[in-house]
Amino acid sequence: MTLEKLPPVASISTLSAEARAGILDLLFEPSTQLHTLSVPLLHAKPFSSYDDLIAAIGAQLTDLSLSASTSDTQWLECILGSHPRLGAKKVDSAQSQAEQAQLHGSSEQAARLRALNEDYEAQFPGLRYVVFVNGRSRGAVMEDMRRRIDGSDVESERATAVRAMCEIAADRARKLL
Repeated sequence: MTLEKLPPVASISTLSAEARAGILDLLFEPSTQLHTLSVPLLHAKPFSSYDDLIAAIGAQLTDLSLSASTSDTQWLECILGSHPRLGAKKVDSAQSQAEQAQLHGSSEQAARLRALNEDYEAQFPGLRYVVFVNGRSRGAVMEDMRRRIDGSDVESERATAVRAMCEIAADRARKLL
């Protein structure tokens, strides 16, 4: 089921699992692992706002990031990996396409962004660089990426990526209501 607009938050717990997964796809990125983790939460718990819903999912993701379990870490990495690489030519979700549109630049800048993606993924195996792009210049995003590569450890980087996912989701919710 493809949704173009978010339903009233009060109705979410009554929707089908497929519709709840569609809401997650709109707010985050399509991810089977996120569906498995969060679709039941959207059924079991009523939310008073999309901010509350996003905070609850953020708590689930944070729990995964803090877990000592290798399978939890891998699960989180799959969810984070559902976000496209910055500057990627093929971006599946319409939301990410729109968010990344401002990152188009010269071929030199594109090559630098590709190299930064490679550096990031070498520094943090299994992770994908996730950042709230909207309204930020390509240069600012690349500076942030370099700073995170040079100054983070994997645990803090997971936490930063989860916060970024929730910022992105909150911005999407505002636009889709």
